[in-house]
Amino acid sequence: MEFYQKEQDVLLSELKSTPNGLQTSEVNARLEEHGHNELKTKAKDSVLKLFLETFKDAMVIVLLIVAVIQILMGSVVESFIIFAVLMINSVISVVQTKKAEGSLDALKNMSAPLAKAIRNGEKVTIPARELVPGDIVILDAGDYVPADGRLLEAGSLKIDEGMLTGESVPADKDTETIADTVPVGDRSNMVHSGTLVVYGRGLFVITGTGNNTEIGQVANLLENAMTKQTPLQKKLDQFSKQLGIGILILSVVIFAIEAARIYFGGSSNISADMLNAFMFAVAVAVAAIPEALQSIVTIVLSMGTNKMAKRHAIIRKLPAVETLGATSVICTDKTGTLTQNKMTIVDYFLANGKSGKFNDRPDTWSFDEKRLMQIAVLANDSNINEEGQELGDPTEVAMIAFSNKVNKPYGELRTSYPREAELPFDSDRKLMSTVHTIDGERLMLSKGGPDVVFGRSTKILVDGEVLPLTEQRLKELQDQNESFSDRALRVLAFAYKPIGANQTVSFEDENELILAGIMAMIDPPREAVYGAVEEAKKAGIKTVMITGDHKTTARAIARDIGIAEEGDIALTGQELDALSEKELHAKLEQISVYARVSPENKIRIVQAWQDKGKVSAMTGDGVNDAPALKQADIGIAMGSGTDVAKDAAAMVLTDDNFVSIINAVEVGRNVYDNIKKAIAYLFAGNLGAIIAIVAALIMDWVNPFTALQLLFINLVNDSVPAIALGMEKGEPNVMSRKPRDPNEGIFAGQTLVSVLYRGALIGIAVIISQYIGLGYSDEMSIAMAFTTLILARTLQTFPARSNSQTAIGAGFFSNVYVLLAVLFCSALYGLTVLPGIREFFSIPANFGWTQWGIAAGLAAGAVVLMEITKLVIRKKD
Repeated sequence: MEFYQKEQDVLLSELKSTPNGLQTSEVNARLEEHGHNELKTKAKDSVLKLFLETFKDAMVIVLLIVAVIQILMGSVVESFIIFAVLMINSVISVVQTKKAEGSLDALKNMSAPLAKAIRNGEKVTIPARELVPGDIVILDAGDYVPADGRLLEAGSLKIDEGMLTGESVPADKDTETIADTVPVGDRSNMVHSGTLVVYGRGLFVITGTGNNTEIGQVANLLENAMTKQTPLQKKLDQFSKQLGIGILILSVVIFAIEAARIYFGGSSNISADMLNAFMFAVAVAVAAIPEALQSIVTIVLSMGTNKMAKRHAIIRKLPAVETLGATSVICTDKTGTLTQNKMTIVDYFLANGKSGKFNDRPDTWSFDEKRLMQIAVLANDSNINEEGQELGDPTEVAMIAFSNKVNKPYGELRTSYPREAELPFDSDRKLMSTVHTIDGERLMLSKGGPDVVFGRSTKILVDGEVLPLTEQRLKELQDQNESFSDRALRVLAFAYKPIGANQTVSFEDENELILAGIMAMIDPPREAVYGAVEEAKKAGIKTVMITGDHKTTARAIARDIGIAEEGDIALTGQELDALSEKELHAKLEQISVYARVSPENKIRIVQAWQDKGKVSAMTGDGVNDAPALKQADIGIAMGSGTDVAKDAAAMVLTDDNFVSIINAVEVGRNVYDNIKKAIAYLFAGNLGAIIAIVAALIMDWVNPFTALQLLFINLVNDSVPAIALGMEKGEPNVMSRKPRDPNEGIFAGQTLVSVLYRGALIGIAVIISQYIGLGYSDEMSIAMAFTTLILARTLQTFPARSNSQTAIGAGFFSNVYVLLAVLFCSALYGLTVLPGIREFFSIPANFGWTQWGIAAGLAAGAVVLMEITKLVIRKKD
C-alpha cells in the first residue's frame, strides 16, 4: 500500500513517529541511514574531458594528421590555420554541452532552505536538509514544502502543485485516507517537496526525503533521460566518419600510385619526388574536407534562432532549430499552451430555465441575474489591482473579470455592499459565505460546489420570487450541471439567505439556503490554436495532448480544437500504465489525449513515438515535465514555467502559445533547406577540386593547388557564400510538405545529383584551365587552376540557391546577401594577386589579364551550364 492509502496511526507506527516529533538521537540515526534531505546527482564530465572528446571525429582526426604533416614539412601557416579551426569548433561544442547541464542544478535550487519541525516535543526551525523520514513538519501559507509527507492536520489548506501536475489551480488538501490507487494530482492527503502553500495551514509526517521524493524521482528521470542528437547531427556524424575514411583511403591510393610511378619510372631524385607525391596526397585531404562546415552550419542555425526569437521562440540549444524542421509529432500541454490559462465564465443557468450569457446592459438584468452576479462578486476574495494584475484563485478572478466585461464593474458592487462578516472557504465544507446588506436587507451570500450548495438549499429564486425547492426544480438544475460538466466546464453554485441585523454567522447557518443559480467556466482555447492545429495537420504533424487535467476536460478541449478526431482514443496515466509495450505501439497512432499523467508516463509516450522513428517535440512548464523535455528530440518549455523545465528544454516559448511552435517549425524547415543548400555548395566545390587533382595525377601534371590555396578557398572564400545561402527565403510549399524522414541522408533527393553535376562542371573547367596554363609554365598552370576554381566556386552560389529554379527564376535580387557575398569573394580574390601577397598563393609575376580572362571565362561557362541544365530538365518535366 502507498502512504496515502494508509490510516494515520498505522503510518505513524510504521515510521516510528508521533505527533510530538522525533527525539534528537533518533534523528541522528536516521540521518546516517537516509542521508541529508537533498538531491544527489552523478559527477559531471570535466571540461577537459569534454574538450578532448571533440577530437574523436573522423574528419577532425584527418585534419590533425594533415596539420602535423604540414608542421614537419615546414608549412607553419597552413598548420596554424587548421589548428585554429579545430580549436574554435571544440570550444563551441564544450560551451553548448555545459549549457545543457543546468536543469539538475535548477532542480536542487528549488529545495526549501528552512523548515518548521517538531523535535523533542517542541517547535523548532531547522535547515530543511536536516529533515528525516518520520519528522513532523508544520506548514503555513507562503511556505515551500520541504519534503514529501502525509498530512495529519489540514486547515483550509491549498497547495500549488503545478510544478508536479502542470495545473494552475491550487490543490485542496485534507487528511482523509484514499482507498484507490490515484495519480499524484489526486493525492489530496499528501504534500510534496518543492510545492508552495498558498492558503491555510497543515501538519504532516515526512515519508520521503532527498531522492526518495516525487521531485527526487524527477531528478532521477532527468539524469537518466538521454540527450538526443538531432537528425542533422546524426547524419553529419555518419557522413563525417565515412568521408574521413574515404579521404584517408583516397590519399593513400594516390600516394601509392605516385610512389610506384616514381620508383618504377626511374626517377633521378627519388626522395624529392616522393616528398612531392606525399604533398599531392595531403592536398587531396585538404581539398576534400570542408573545414568550415561545422562553423557554417552553426552560423546558419544561429540565424534561424534570430528568426524564431521574433516569433516568440527562444532557442537554447542551436541544433534544435534544425530538429523542428523534421518534427512529426508534437506532444503538447493543454493549460496555457493550447488554452489561455485564464478561467472564463461562458454560461449560466437560473431556476426559471434561463441560460446563456449576461448581456452588457446591467440595467436590463432581471432580479435573478442581478442576485446571481452579486453573490459571484461579493462572496469572492480575488482582486484586480491598478496595474491590471489579477490576484486570487483563478475561478474567483473569472467571476470579477466577467462582471467587468458585462459593464458591471466589480468594484462598484463591493463599494455599494461592503463585507460585514465572512466564513472563509474550507476544503471540508467546499463552501464560502460572506455577509452584506443589500437594498436594506442583511444577507448571507454563499458559493461552492454544486452538490454541496444543492444539498444545503431548501428554497429557490424564480423570477424574483422565493419558492420551495421541489424535486423537479432540483432535477432541472442537476441535469444542467451534468450538461455543463459533459462540456468540460467547471461549475459553481450560488445561494443566499436573509439573516438577523445583529446575528453573528457560523458554519451552522450555511443551511436552508435560497438557490440562485449556477455559473459555468472553462480555460478556453486560444483563438489562433484552431488554425495552428489545422496547419500542423497539413504539414503532416500529429498533435497529441498530454495534460495533468482530468480526462473529460482534456478530451472535450481536444475535440473542440481539432486534435481529437473520430475514432481517436483518450487515456489516463493509469490506463496507460495498464498497457503493455506491444499494446501501446498498436494503439499509439490513435491516442490523441493523455490525462492525469506522471513524469514516467510522459517519457514513455515520447519513447514510444521515437521507437516508431518519429521526431517528437514535447512541451511543458513544470518540474514534472523536465525529464520528458530532455528525452524528446526537442523539448519546448514555457516562458512562464519553472527554471528546471527551461534548463532541460531546447527551446522556450516566451508567449506560452502553441501557435508559436508551428511558426517555429516553419522556420526550422527553412533552415534545414538552407543548410542543405550550403552543404551542397561546399561539397560541389570540393568535388571540383578533387576531380582536378585526380586528373592531374592521371595525366602526370603538377599538383594544380597548394595546401594554402585550398585552405583559403575552403575556410575563407567559401564560408561567406555558404552563409549567404543560409539567408534564403523559404519555399512557398514549405508547410504543405510532409515531415522529412529523419533517416534520410544529407544528400537525399536532388542534392546528390546537384553536387555531382556542379562538381563535375567545376572540375572540368579547372582541368582545361590548368592545361592551358601548362603551355606557359608549371607555375602558371597552378595560378590559372586556382583562379578558375575560386571564381567557379564563388559564382556557383547563384545556381546553389535552388535545385530546380534558376537564380533569375527564384528572384535574382530576393536574397541580397548572395549578391554581397559574390562581390566580397571577388574582392577577396583580388587581394591574392596583389604584389607582396601573390607569392604566398603561388601566383607568378607574369600572371596577367589574359590568363585571368581565360580562367574567369571557364568559370562563368561552367556556372551558365549549371543554370541551363535546370531549364532543360524543367522543360522536359
